[in-house]
Amino acid sequence: MVKVRKASLVDLRPIHDLAWKVFPATYRIILTPEQIDFMMEWMYSIPSLTEQVLREGHRYLVAEREDGRLAGYVSVQPENRTDETTGLPLWHLQKIYVDPDMQGEHLGQTLFEAAFAYVKELQGGPATVHLNVNRHNPALGFYEHMGMVKAGEGDFDIGHGFYMNDYIMAKNTE
Repeated sequence: MVKVRKASLVDLRPIHDLAWKVFPATYRIILTPEQIDFMMEWMYSIPSLTEQVLREGHRYLVAEREDGRLAGYVSVQPENRTDETTGLPLWHLQKIYVDPDMQGEHLGQTLFEAAFAYVKELQGGPATVHLNVNRHNPALGFYEHMGMVKAGEGDFDIGHGFYMNDYIMAKNTE
């Protein structure tokens, strides 16, 4: 059994640890080892996670197993602007990852739905949620299954000669 709950600062170390299991496994056939290492430091070092939560407005939800270990996580962040298409407040689903040992148990769907409910709660009404997904990531099919549509694409310079080559997906909260 897994329960989804709001994360606190004490969850940053377990998120970091799970990221080291999930992120490289997810991207090993898409990105170079050097880019994976760069992105892990950029997005998942403890100082980076702390900065995300305390200064950048990221809000994490974690899926916790009965034994207290994390099975997955998701983070959302307000963009502090409106979506050009819908006119609704814009949020960004920054991260959603499930422990590979737990994949196939609908935990990704559970986290996705929890993130959308959380955005609606935080926003106090409907919002548009965007996310970036690598154009070669098989998760694209998952996002489409969850009702997201391609709203754009881009090649985003993240530094040190690395790029994120992404589709931008969008869906409104209900």
